[in-house]
Amino acid sequence: MPYELLFNLSNLFVLPFWLMMILLPNLRITKRVISSPWIVLPCALLYAGLVIPAFSDLIRKLSQPGLQELAAGLSTPQGTLIGWVHFLAFDLFTGRWIYLDSREREIKSGWVALPLLLTFMLGPLGLLLYLCLRVVVKSARFGKAND
Repeated sequence: MPYELLFNLSNLFVLPFWLMMILLPNLRITKRVISSPWIVLPCALLYAGLVIPAFSDLIRKLSQPGLQELAAGLSTPQGTLIGWVHFLAFDLFTGRWIYLDSREREIKSGWVALPLLLTFMLGPLGLLLYLCLRVVVKSARFGKAND
């Protein structure tokens, strides 16, 4: 199986959406495209295509995971690709949620660019930063409402 080719394709499946959210957040096409949960479909289908054939083996290994067994599984090209596509799909879904939530809360896109970039690169760290940003923005607005 051409793991390197699938790895490169998987990156292409998500990159346009990240670029739209981070660099072109206010364009009408960005709003329309990112509003669809189907943007994660290519990664989800690739993930299914990788996991379903190995399902019984994966379930057996993941039902009682140990650090050494997990490391061994991820150290293969197949395991690394499965993990990578998993990251890409869920990070994109999370980035989509951040983008949509920030628009609903009317948080300026300039403030959201860094959490989105971090979500793209380091998933949970970007989500954590965005959740902190939400608290700061809410506090700032609450303080203004009481002035």
